[in-house]
Amino acid sequence: MFTKAQFELLLQRMLERGASDLHLSSDEHPFMRMDGKLVKQEDLYSTAAELEQVAEQVLNPNQRLVFQDQHHVDIAISQGGERYRVNVYRDRGNVSFAIRLLDNEFRSLEELNLPPQLDKFTQLQDGLVLVTGPTGSGKSTTLASVIDKINRTRSDHIITVEDPIEYVHSNKQSLIHQRELHTDVQTFDGAVRAALREDPDVMLIGEMRDVETIRAAITAAETGHLVFSTLHTGDCVGAIDRVIGVFNADEQLAIRQQLSMVLRAVVAQHLLPVASGGGRVPLTEVLFVTSAVANLIRTSKPSQIYSLMEIGSAEGMLTVEYALADLVFKNMILEDDARRLARDPSAMMSRLQRLRGMGPAGSSFGIPTRGDR
Repeated sequence: MFTKAQFELLLQRMLERGASDLHLSSDEHPFMRMDGKLVKQEDLYSTAAELEQVAEQVLNPNQRLVFQDQHHVDIAISQGGERYRVNVYRDRGNVSFAIRLLDNEFRSLEELNLPPQLDKFTQLQDGLVLVTGPTGSGKSTTLASVIDKINRTRSDHIITVEDPIEYVHSNKQSLIHQRELHTDVQTFDGAVRAALREDPDVMLIGEMRDVETIRAAITAAETGHLVFSTLHTGDCVGAIDRVIGVFNADEQLAIRQQLSMVLRAVVAQHLLPVASGGGRVPLTEVLFVTSAVANLIRTSKPSQIYSLMEIGSAEGMLTVEYALADLVFKNMILEDDARRLARDPSAMMSRLQRLRGMGPAGSSFGIPTRGDR
């Protein structure tokens, strides 16, 4: 019989086996994601009735109401000093769980194997910064590292709105308040509007899911606040198109103007398996919004932004092709895989050849082994 005790045992097993994710489905064995691949746990099995009971025990009354209404809910739980993000959802009428093991420690950009130019985010005073990528690509971890650096080095008031709270920050040089959806606030956009009356300097919006939240984030950035948020898009230019595209056609011209003025940077992340096995490494594309980029946003010429990124290394820009070449040069991923992933394989190979002509590959940074990094 699958009980809450076995549920907790599986959480401990995730930690012991270095798994990033755990999936529980009705009338099925559990699956764990290890080094990017799903592995069936043959020794355990959960029925629909058993998972219903576990969900009842794991969710608090407010969360149960949300689950009954929306048929899915995000929560965070702690066990044995570790923290887990849990999504409970319905699948063909039955309960399923998707569980992510979170980091307890804040790591530096170097430890996360992220580009050093992302440190510029911690020095911004206002505007909007977006981190984009698919689920499990490390967006939350990147932003947690940035917020921690601000917390340690600036005397600011930081307000976060999250669903759920994944990384728990304590007050350091800054004062930080973290608000959780369905526990402290009802909606993202309502929480952002309320935060504007709470004297914030820096705001983190866990995800811009709808037009009202995006509108509230842009307004917050317009009024002199530094705003960080995430989107589920594949690349930097796609993130800009996504933000504009959620608005009605008659609003898009005004939104382009606003976005061109407040957007400071966009980062796109993906996690790739390490060539030597054991862990994954982030593939990172970086766009800083210069005056030239802002003009292309304003005049609806997104395709030309890629050209500016290719020649914008002095401003900290990084294309997928350059990032892939760097990872191959550091022996983190295979050349064939990099060529397959590049938008422009010839540009990637040109960059790689230049790197190889400069001398031996430098030492690689520490490689994270959990999924959401």
